[in-house]
Amino acid sequence: MNQPHRTANRNALGFSVLLLVLLLGSIIALLLPQKAPEGYIAEIYQSGIRIHSLSLSDVQESYTFTIEDGNGHVNEIEVRPDSIGIVSASCPDKLCVKQGFITDSRLPVTCLPNKIVIWLRPASDADSEPDIITY
Repeated sequence: MNQPHRTANRNALGFSVLLLVLLLGSIIALLLPQKAPEGYIAEIYQSGIRIHSLSLSDVQESYTFTIEDGNGHVNEIEVRPDSIGIVSASCPDKLCVKQGFITDSRLPVTCLPNKIVIWLRPASDADSEPDIITY
């Protein structure tokens, strides 16, 4: 009489072990380092239009430059060897400055009030463009 209950417990245990193995495998696959590209190209967009493109692997010394629009919005960009970020901005919340420097293509640096997006793409993807840039 106890046999159907034991079979149900075994099935549940087997299913739980399978889910745990799949979960651990997924976590390990996400955390393992991926093959890093040879370098990145930083592309800077303002109001959805690419205004500047530069190779971060060619940068030997840090430098800054300013992006201004006609409405008094100003962003100061700092380029370092293999990284780029916004160091000052005229936007009210300064979230773009707090975002820091980026070194890979996982997340772009964005300044929504000033409509600035800095996007990194691997240098090997010479013809790639972002699918869409929204504000």
